[in-house]
Amino acid sequence: MSTYKIAVFVGSLRAASINLRLAHALEKLLPENVKFEYASLGDVPLYNQDNEMSMPPSAAKLKELIANADGLLFVTPEHNRSIPAALKNAIDWGSRPWGKNSWVGKTGGIVGTSPSAAGTAMAQQHLRNILAAEGVNVLTTPEVFLQTTEGLIDDQYTITNEGTRKFLQGWLDLYLAWVAKHAA
Repeated sequence: MSTYKIAVFVGSLRAASINLRLAHALEKLLPENVKFEYASLGDVPLYNQDNEMSMPPSAAKLKELIANADGLLFVTPEHNRSIPAALKNAIDWGSRPWGKNSWVGKTGGIVGTSPSAAGTAMAQQHLRNILAAEGVNVLTTPEVFLQTTEGLIDDQYTITNEGTRKFLQGWLDLYLAWVAKHAA
């Protein structure tokens, strides 16, 4: 059985992020041969082309995480009907310098949660468009537009609603099969 490393990009920088809670809850559903490694987006400076040839260490570390990952998982909130700035910044650094795009050929999945009934639908659509332009093979269906409710994910990162847990487990199983298919 192959071992897979998944680079996880949580778009929210908040310590109490509901999307970070979702990522941890998904991590609890993983089989033993899959490991999450979380990208640190908060310490990556704003992308500036003047700095790409002498890349800041945090941006270089981000590119290394992408390069060494078997799969990419984006867990994103929706900010003003699009993706958060920290996530877009990470994508920009990962694609540079010209000719050294770390995203090309990688396999990705996108989920997100919000108090809104629409979840993070708009952010996910924008993210799919951006990732497609960068050459990421993104799993397109099923989509996960999860509405967060009080207690849905407890303090131990357990999904308390059985139907939601089964849906997310099913999505995660499809995503991991997608990663395995493209890693072969």
